[in-house]
Amino acid sequence: MNRIAVKLQPAAGPSFAHALSVHGLGPLCRDRLRELQINIGRLCNQACNHCHVDAGPKRTEIMTWETMEKILDWTRDAGITAVDITGGAPEINPHFRRLVDSFLALGAQVTSRCNLTVLLEPRQNDLASWYAQRKIRLVCSLPCYTQINVDAQRGDGVFEKSIEALKRLNSAGYGREEALVLDLVYNPGGAFLPGAQEKLEADYKQRLQQDHGIVFSRLRTLTNLPINRFAHFLERTGQHEKYMQLLEENFNPATVPGLMCRHLVSVDWRGRVYDCDFNQMLDLPLGDRPPRYLWDIETQDLNAAPIAVDSHCFGCTAGAGSSCGGALA
Repeated sequence: MNRIAVKLQPAAGPSFAHALSVHGLGPLCRDRLRELQINIGRLCNQACNHCHVDAGPKRTEIMTWETMEKILDWTRDAGITAVDITGGAPEINPHFRRLVDSFLALGAQVTSRCNLTVLLEPRQNDLASWYAQRKIRLVCSLPCYTQINVDAQRGDGVFEKSIEALKRLNSAGYGREEALVLDLVYNPGGAFLPGAQEKLEADYKQRLQQDHGIVFSRLRTLTNLPINRFAHFLERTGQHEKYMQLLEENFNPATVPGLMCRHLVSVDWRGRVYDCDFNQMLDLPLGDRPPRYLWDIETQDLNAAPIAVDSHCFGCTAGAGSSCGGALA
């Protein structure tokens, strides 16, 4: 049986729709569809404290090849040219490599969201070179450049494994060759907003080069959203209300045009569609309509369509903003 994740819905309070309206930005609607983000399973070799997916080694949700084929058919017919594959650890799905090669055959640019330590898992020894041969864009989690902070957030020994994985990727050309993009992702270790992305990137590059001889392309900062494990942490430590207030007070209207929900569709392991990965984890379907599968919609149905929002959306619009692509303003 599939494990059902316990989700803490954002507490009743500030209205994101109202905040948009006050600034003349609502209702939030879609722009042209440019990308699919596909979660191919919640199975992961890690169980990070901040994980909004609630992924881990005991999760059983895994996308089947039959579902992947339907997504591939839809992608081809829709003319989608950018695909972002995530998880869990997407590489653990037994059909991952076949799926990537199938997207490449369609002419799509593929991004893979990698937790780094999966490169050290059994039967993944060739993963760095496999990625490099296909010029897959990599977005890799590394919430800090120090061992104490990474291990506190992701588990004992994770930092050391992550450094080894980065060295393997550098040896394969990632972060050194222009065509082999290696981006790292920072997220705060507690209930606060990320610092300035450019400053953090400079710090990361200096420390990782100086301490470990590691290079990478760019840093993306990501705000922790009050979903799943991070929501549990906030509730357990009595910080949920204060954190939501922090997000609301730092609402930045300049971030709204770049929100990822405006140009991508998020697809879960069953093939169901959502406005973004965060809505997916809260079971908030695409456009706040009844659940639908990707192959049951047409691209024209998405043109200027309304986007489902709730108070957790303040997380993407606070400060410099936050998305799967990093800061927005």
